[in-house]
Amino acid sequence: MANIQQVAEKAGVSVATVSRVLNHAASVSTKTRLKVENAIKELNYEPSMLGRNLRNSESRLLLVLLPSISNPFYTEIINGIQNTAISNSYNILLCETDSNPQRENIYFNMIKNKLADGVISMDPTVNRQKLTELAESHPVILCSEYDEGGSVPFVTIDSELAAYQAVKHLIRLGNKKIALINSDEKFLYARQRRSGYERALKEFGLPIREEWIYHTRDLEFQNGVQAMRMLLELEEKPTAVFAVSDTLAIGALKGINGSGLHVPNDLAIIGFDNISFSNMTNPTLTTVSQPMYKMGVTAANMLIMSIRGEQVESVVLDHDLIIRESTMG
Repeated sequence: MANIQQVAEKAGVSVATVSRVLNHAASVSTKTRLKVENAIKELNYEPSMLGRNLRNSESRLLLVLLPSISNPFYTEIINGIQNTAISNSYNILLCETDSNPQRENIYFNMIKNKLADGVISMDPTVNRQKLTELAESHPVILCSEYDEGGSVPFVTIDSELAAYQAVKHLIRLGNKKIALINSDEKFLYARQRRSGYERALKEFGLPIREEWIYHTRDLEFQNGVQAMRMLLELEEKPTAVFAVSDTLAIGALKGINGSGLHVPNDLAIIGFDNISFSNMTNPTLTTVSQPMYKMGVTAANMLIMSIRGEQVESVVLDHDLIIRESTMG
């Protein structure tokens, strides 16, 4: 493979002149530029992007932090980020943190050492203090999960309102005993969705019963199965369930199907996110639809604006309630 010295030799110019041609400097004459361009073509020379980027002090690389690649919620967001990044001549690096502080430090150091230009964090377990400190001097955007009253710009939906509307839908169908399958309330989204659940119950004068609120450790399918089994062992069983993620709701659906009960006749279920699998279950799942692709596009655009030094405002996108078979009588 040819190097820059061979190009310079063939064109009869200095290495510095070849470099100026590659960087489109105006100081090179047309005649010299053509000589260099012909030498590049003949030798099939490809300039090192790394070399050029180091000179420009940019990597054209965006980091995307997420807790786990296996969660289907992130798939469409990543598509939105990637398509937007590529159309703006950036690449993305997916960084699975696995909620591990040492991994986080590696990724934060990549930004500090200019190996990446900015970061989009979708990890609710990320060290907030370190991320906020990083954001003081580097471009950082939060996507989906964010800090209330924090200084880092974010893109999200109104989780409290979405949960309220989902539970209100269950109440309007005649359900008075509504359970909540929630994740760990150290996460903001879990607290917001519980708050929406409670607001709907209070509005209709229904009791908030602790035994009908089940907390899972993770958002995995199996956690939903386990949560539903526990709820079905109660003396007074709920007639409807609101789960804070589709993976939990689909697990709950399996738990009900395995118990001999029927959805929605015996129990209605609503999930949250509208992942692709929610339309493939039997029965299909009623769910809150987050505009995941749009969230990714918005986060990437916000990050690129931030890299350019532009002011960025936080964005709250709209959601929808998608009504399917799991809540239809």
